[in-house]
Amino acid sequence: MFDTTGRKTIIYPPSPPSTPRLRLGSSTSRRTLLDGGWWPRSDDPVAELPGLVLAIEHLHGPVTQLILHADDWDGRPHRIGMAGRVLRLAYFTSQPPGLVTALCGRNGNQVDLLIVPPGTDHDTADAAMALAATPDNRVHAHHIVGTVRARDSPQTTSRAAADWESEGGRLAS
Repeated sequence: MFDTTGRKTIIYPPSPPSTPRLRLGSSTSRRTLLDGGWWPRSDDPVAELPGLVLAIEHLHGPVTQLILHADDWDGRPHRIGMAGRVLRLAYFTSQPPGLVTALCGRNGNQVDLLIVPPGTDHDTADAAMALAATPDNRVHAHHIVGTVRARDSPQTTSRAAADWESEGGRLAS
């Protein structure tokens, strides 16, 4: 549903927010690259973002704005009506792909989350969210899924074994 007030269009989701597939780290240290990972079910911001925002607000207080990469979503609404208020969204090509930043009003916190692409298989998505939520993670959002896939690939294991053998090690027969 659309509500036009002057020049500002507010989009209201047609269904209640879904429970997000979200993993947040336990550390509130600003030395981390990411605060956790999120695996949306689709690329539809109207369907996916309200549930995410409610989950973030439960821990960090009211979210005043979300900053998203311009090409990560099917549509680009700038205002979503939810929970009796309006959430502002901003899309930038300078925002790294696969990253959502939530600005929280009460305490000025910024929550940076990996966005795992919706079509990702369960094991990869789970491993990517776990890595993103690790306090000592040093992998940037746009590299995490690829890093997890490479780490868990049978070819990676074979290459590592071949490298080890070429350096003098031997695999047991």
